[in-house]
Amino acid sequence: MASKAEVPAEGEAPKKGGKKKLLLIALPVLLVGGGAGVWFSGLLGGAPPPPGQASGEPAPPPPRLPAFVQVPDITANLNATGRRPTFIRLRSQIEVLGQEDAAALQTALPRIVDLFTTYLREMRPEELRGSAGTHRLREELMARANIIAHPARVTDVLFQEILVQ
Repeated sequence: MASKAEVPAEGEAPKKGGKKKLLLIALPVLLVGGGAGVWFSGLLGGAPPPPGQASGEPAPPPPRLPAFVQVPDITANLNATGRRPTFIRLRSQIEVLGQEDAAALQTALPRIVDLFTTYLREMRPEELRGSAGTHRLREELMARANIIAHPARVTDVLFQEILVQ
């Protein structure tokens, strides 16, 4: 006498190794997926050498550290309407990459102060309000400093004091 598990019920087709098929499909997929995970994690073979070192070339130089150049205090009157004059006092530093650029910027500092002062005299007090005004001022001063200090590259203008009266 056969058991119920072996004898299919009426109208049913007999099952042909359902667990075996699942195992035959799932096992290769798991092996390939696990192997890819191990390969991309770097456990097999390690990371490739950085470019230039495999051919015996010297390592690239370390990145240059930033240098800061103090800009003399600038006091200028703003382009304000009305009888009462409005002044701005600006104390800032200019950030460049490396001491070579700092030396080049130091020689161009009188021109930079003149350019900054001329630009500040064109500004209205309303343009300096809020963080957006300060950000625009920083971007404009950086662009002007980069023009004057070329080939040195100005990376930032740091404000130490902005006083509008």
